[in-house]
Amino acid sequence: MTEVATARRSRITPEREAELYEAVLDLLREVGYDALTMDAVAARTRSSKATLYRQWGGKAELVAKAVRHNKPGASASAVDTGSLQGDLHALTMRSDDCEMEQNSALMRGLAMAMHGNPDLLRAFREHLVEPEMAEFKKMLQRAIDRGEIRADNPAIEYIVHMMIGGFAARTMIDEQPPTQAFLLSYIDAVVLPALGAPTT
Repeated sequence: MTEVATARRSRITPEREAELYEAVLDLLREVGYDALTMDAVAARTRSSKATLYRQWGGKAELVAKAVRHNKPGASASAVDTGSLQGDLHALTMRSDDCEMEQNSALMRGLAMAMHGNPDLLRAFREHLVEPEMAEFKKMLQRAIDRGEIRADNPAIEYIVHMMIGGFAARTMIDEQPPTQAFLLSYIDAVVLPALGAPTT
């Protein structure tokens, strides 16, 4: 990124950026991705549309970054409890059941929108999926270094798939929102055994 682009993008304070992201998520919950417009975001946040485009380039990047910003707490790789089970449990405990239910509904809507919006899919891969996978790889590397899991375990490549799968399947199969209790039991019954990691 050029110095000019960096200077141009840095005009919005972190507090203002957080405020904008919250407004975007509120609008998404109200109208969905397809009906969300930059005009609506500008009106809701009392911003100029030009500022929004200059800062984020377009709706897809703005939405992906808003979802990423909404993820609670520090990055996954920053969580270090001394065990893989402790790390995965600590990540799960960052969101209460109410937040999980809201996020589950939001992500279902965005998953549907991605099918018809390659820009949204690309933005999610760049700003959410790839960073998440990199964070989990760091966490798993620490578990390998501690001797908790083997480096050649093929399940390592599917950690993000397993975590997202448990979160998404709870609503589809059980017709209930994901909860801390469900995800903690899922981690202990499915994720850790697949990785060959201790569950006690």
